[in-house]
Amino acid sequence: MLPFLYFRSQNTTQQISLSMKYVKIALKSLLALTLFLGLSLAGLYYSYDQELPQGTQGVEADLLAKKMLDAMNYQAYKELDYIAWTFSSRGRSRSYKWNKNQGRCKVLWDSISVDLNIKALKKSSVQVNGSAYTGEMKDDFIRAAEAKFNNDSFWLVAPYKLFDAGVERRLVKQDNGEDALLVTFKSGGTTPGDSYLWLLDDNHRPRAFQMWVSILPIGGIEASWEQWEKTAKGAYLPRLHQLSVLDLEITGLKTY
Repeated sequence: MLPFLYFRSQNTTQQISLSMKYVKIALKSLLALTLFLGLSLAGLYYSYDQELPQGTQGVEADLLAKKMLDAMNYQAYKELDYIAWTFSSRGRSRSYKWNKNQGRCKVLWDSISVDLNIKALKKSSVQVNGSAYTGEMKDDFIRAAEAKFNNDSFWLVAPYKLFDAGVERRLVKQDNGEDALLVTFKSGGTTPGDSYLWLLDDNHRPRAFQMWVSILPIGGIEASWEQWEKTAKGAYLPRLHQLSVLDLEITGLKTY
C-alpha cells in the first residue's frame, strides 16, 4: 500500500501546486486589471475634471434665468396638471404618471408600483406583482420610488426649477464670451448641494448643462438637452440626453 499512498500523495501535491499557480495567475490578472482601471479613471479625472465656476449672483443672473424660462414657456408648464413618461438607460427603464397639482406620482419599475405621495411619504402605498404590499420592505420601496422620481423628473423638467426654494443662480461669463447660468440646489431633493451650468442656444433654450454632483467623482461632465417635444399647452420637454458614456432616453410622453 505504501507505493500507492506515495503516488497518491505526490499526485495531490502536484494538483495543489497547479491550483496555486492558477490562483497566482488570477491574482496577478486581477491586480493588473485593477491597476489599469485605476489609471484609466485617473486619466479621465485629470482630462475631464473641472473646477466649479464661481459666477456672480444678482440681477443679471436672474434676468438670464427669466429669459431661459420665457424660451421654455414656463407659464404653459405651470398649467400642466399631468405628465407621464418612461425613463430609460442601459436597457433598464422605469415609468411615471405624475399628477403635479395633487403632488402624487405613480412610479413603476420591475414588479414594483408605488403610488408616491410626494409631500407626505408615509401616505404612499406599494404594490408588488399587482398586489398590495405592507411588508417590512414597504418603506424601502417608498424611499426608492422617491429617489427615482427626484432623479428622473429632474432630467425632464429641470429647466423649470430655476426659481424653486433653495436655488441659487449665478451668471458665468465663458471664454467664448457667451453667458451661462450656474444653478445650485442648496436644499431639497435627494442630493442637495449639486450644481449645474446651463449652456443656452441663441434663443436662450438649454442645449446642455455641465454637472458638479455628489454622485460623480468628476466635475463638469456635460449632458445634452435635445429632441425637444412641444406639449399641447406650449411647454417644452426633452426626449434625449447624451453623455460621454451613455444616453438617457425619455419616451411615451403624455401631458394634459
